[in-house]
Amino acid sequence: MITKEQVASIILDKIAGSDMFIVEIKVRPGNAIDVTMDGDNGVNIEACMDIHRHILHEMDRDVEDYSLEVSSPDLSKPLLVQRQYVKNIGRNVAIKKTDKTKLIGTLLSATNDSVTIATEVKEEVPGKKSKKLVEKEFEIPFSEIAETKIEISFK
Repeated sequence: MITKEQVASIILDKIAGSDMFIVEIKVRPGNAIDVTMDGDNGVNIEACMDIHRHILHEMDRDVEDYSLEVSSPDLSKPLLVQRQYVKNIGRNVAIKKTDKTKLIGTLLSATNDSVTIATEVKEEVPGKKSKKLVEKEFEIPFSEIAETKIEISFK
C-alpha cells in the first residue's frame, strides 16, 4: 500500500525552494491518491500538471498500481494548514469554533498558534437603550478552531 509519507516525500523534493506547499494528501483504498496543493501566490493548472507528472515519473506502476489526482483547493473547502491562513489575510472568513460558536470577520493575522480576526459585535452603550455595533478583534487558538472557510461575497 502506498503511504501519504511516500507521496509527500516525492512532492517535497519537487517543490523545494518554491512558494508551493502541500495542503492535503489522501490515499484511499485501491491506492487512489488525491493531492491538494497551494502556493503563497496561488497555484495554477500548469503547476498541478507538473507535480502530477513528477509523481508519475517517480512512482512505478509496475510495482504497485495507483490512480492519481493533483488539484488546488477550492473555495468551498475549509482552510487546513497555517500557510493557507497567512495567504488569506485580509479576506473575510467564517470560523466555527470547537464550542459550536461561529465568528465571521476579516482575517488580520495568523501565527503558528492562532489567528486574529476583526468582527462587529453588538454592545451595550452606557446611557442608551439600544446596542451599538463595535468592531472587536478576537485571537483564536488553532486548538479551538473546528473549521475555517473563506466567505465569498458578490457585492
